[in-house]
Amino acid sequence: MSHSQSSACLIHASRLPCTPRTLKHDVLTTTMLHCGSRIAKLFRSPVTPPFNFPRRLLIKFEFSSLFQAKGLNTSDEESDEFLPWLERKARTKISSMLWIGKSAYGRSLFASENIRTGDCILKVPYSVEITPDNLLPKIRAILSDKIGTVSKLAIILLVERKMGQSSGWAPYICCLPQHGEIHSTIFWSEYELNMICQSSVYQETVNQKAKIEKDFAAVVPALQQFPDLESITLQDFMCAYFSVTSRAWESTKGLSLVIADRNYAPGEEVLINYGKFPNAMLLLDFGFTLPYNIHDQVQIQLSIPHDDNLREMKLELLQHLTPKIKDAVGFNCPDDTFIIKEVRSPRGKGKGLPQALRAFARLLCCNSSQELSDLALEAAQIDGRLARRPLKGSRREFKAHKMLSSHITQLMQKYDTAIKSLPLNSPSMSNTFTLRRQMAHDLLTGELRVLKSASMWLNNYCAALKSTSNCWSQWKNRI
Repeated sequence: MSHSQSSACLIHASRLPCTPRTLKHDVLTTTMLHCGSRIAKLFRSPVTPPFNFPRRLLIKFEFSSLFQAKGLNTSDEESDEFLPWLERKARTKISSMLWIGKSAYGRSLFASENIRTGDCILKVPYSVEITPDNLLPKIRAILSDKIGTVSKLAIILLVERKMGQSSGWAPYICCLPQHGEIHSTIFWSEYELNMICQSSVYQETVNQKAKIEKDFAAVVPALQQFPDLESITLQDFMCAYFSVTSRAWESTKGLSLVIADRNYAPGEEVLINYGKFPNAMLLLDFGFTLPYNIHDQVQIQLSIPHDDNLREMKLELLQHLTPKIKDAVGFNCPDDTFIIKEVRSPRGKGKGLPQALRAFARLLCCNSSQELSDLALEAAQIDGRLARRPLKGSRREFKAHKMLSSHITQLMQKYDTAIKSLPLNSPSMSNTFTLRRQMAHDLLTGELRVLKSASMWLNNYCAALKSTSNCWSQWKNRI
C-alpha cells in the first residue's frame, strides 16, 4: 500500500493527511482530550520526561491519506468491514454519521448524513484503545522502569504485527504505514537530509533519531528474551515509534468523543484540525508539508562574539533580565535563539518582529559599560525586560537594526543557495525522492519567505530612522 493510500482505523475520526490540502479544510476537534494534546510535541526532546500516569496514551487511528477527496467516495470491501469490526470489538455503536470509503487518493472518512457543528460524530470506549495496559505481562515484567510510554506502545504495535491475522488488532495494525510509506525526516537518507540542512528541522531530526536509537537500545535486552521478537530491527522500532508519536493522544478512561466544528453534507469528506503548525513541525512529526504555510517560522541565532570586551557583562545582563526563549511549537531553542514568523507588512499581514530579537541586537551594539548600565537601569524602572525601548539616539538604534538586517540578509542568501542546489526533477528519480525533494522545497521556500518579510520590515525601519536622523541634523544646522 502506498503512502497516499494509508488506511482507516478507529478513535478520534482523525485522519493523518499526507497532503498539504488537508490543513486547508480543518474540521475536527476533540473534547475529552483537552483539545488533543499532541504526543509528538511532548516526546520530541531527548530531555522531555516520561508521560505521567494515570493519564493514558491512546492510538489515534487513521482514516485517510494525504489529499482531500475530490468527490470520489466509493467504498471497498475492506473499508466496509472496518467499522463493523470496531463495533463488534467495542460491543457498542461507534458512529451512525460516518463511513469509510475510497477517494482518488486512498481511504477517507465521509459523512453518511447531515452533520452540524457541535454534533458528536464518534464515541469510542476506552476498551478499544491501545494503551500501555495492552503490553504483555511477560514483557512488562522484564522491561526497565526507565522505558517510556511511547516505547511501550511501540513494542505493543510490534508484537501485534508479529502475530499477523491472529492479532485482535489485525484490522488496525495492517493499516499502519510501513517504512517506505513514511516521509518524516527521521526516515530520510543523509543525502536527503542535507537538502534541508539550512533549516532548524535538520538538527531536530538528528536529535530525534538519536533519542529513538537510545530508546531502542534500552528495549533490546527485553526483546532478545523472546525468539519471536529478537529479530525486530531499529528500522522496525522507528516505524512503530513514529506511528505512536504521530497518532497518539492523551486520554483517560471512559469514552473518547469527536465533535464536529463545522457542518458537513452527506458524502462530504471529514478531516481533522491539525492546528497552527509550521512546515518544519509537520515534516518532522507527520511527514508532509504545505506548499504555502502561513504558520511557517524561522529560528534565528545570534551570539555575543568571544572577542567582545563587554561579553561577560552582556551575558550577565541577559541571564538576569531576559526571559528564557521558548519555541511556541516545541522545538528546543537555546537562549540566544529567536523565532520569527511572517512579519507584518504595510497591509497588516503577519506579526511584528519579535521584541526579544530586537532587544538582543541593541545589547550587541552597546560599546561601553555605561551604555549597558543604562539599559539595566531602564529595565529595572519598567517591567524588568532588557532593551525593549529604542536606544537613545537614532544612530545607535539604526546601527542595531542594520546589524540585524545584515544577519538576516546573509541567512536569505544561504536559503536561496540551498533552494537552487536542490536536485532537478528527472525521470530517473524515485517517487519517494521526488516527493521528499518537493517537501524540502516547500520547507525552504516558506522559511525564506519569512526571512524576506523580516528583511523588508527592517529596511523600512532603518530608512525611517535615517530619515529622522537627517531631519534632526538639518534642523541643528539651521540653528
